[in-house]
Amino acid sequence: MSSPKVIVQIAIAGAQILGKAFAAAGRQAVANAKYRPEALGGDVAGMQNATSGSLTDRLTREHRMTLDEARLILNVKKDEPAERILQHYEYLFKANSPPAAPPKPTPGKKPTAQYWSHYLQSKVVRARERIEAESSAAEAEASAPAQNADTPPPPPPPSQNP
Repeated sequence: MSSPKVIVQIAIAGAQILGKAFAAAGRQAVANAKYRPEALGGDVAGMQNATSGSLTDRLTREHRMTLDEARLILNVKKDEPAERILQHYEYLFKANSPPAAPPKPTPGKKPTAQYWSHYLQSKVVRARERIEAESSAAEAEASAPAQNADTPPPPPPPSQNP
């Protein structure tokens, strides 16, 4: 065999292998794009699962954030007091705020970079609002039965015996 013929055969075989690999990768990409895991709900914020008319689901849809996600953002536990939640909120809000004035450069010293994020700051605010909405709704729900307990039950309907 001549060397040019062998080189052409190698090039053709390599192109066929690459073509099959790209076709398989394309099929897998399409399959991955169609796949939505049901265990995760297919939605990061839990919006897809908030379909009932319950108070928690309504708050999740309004604030576009679950209560668990809000607690994760503010790094608080379920039974933390409101003061602790507010401390975490204030710290994270200030940490992601832009500096009031740019620092003045000092000669011979490298300036430190100050990072801030409006996106993170807005997530922190929304997380606090979600936790506050849940706690105020829980307080309103707890006080509603207490108010109804003070009122006497309605009288029974009159009997219809002839």
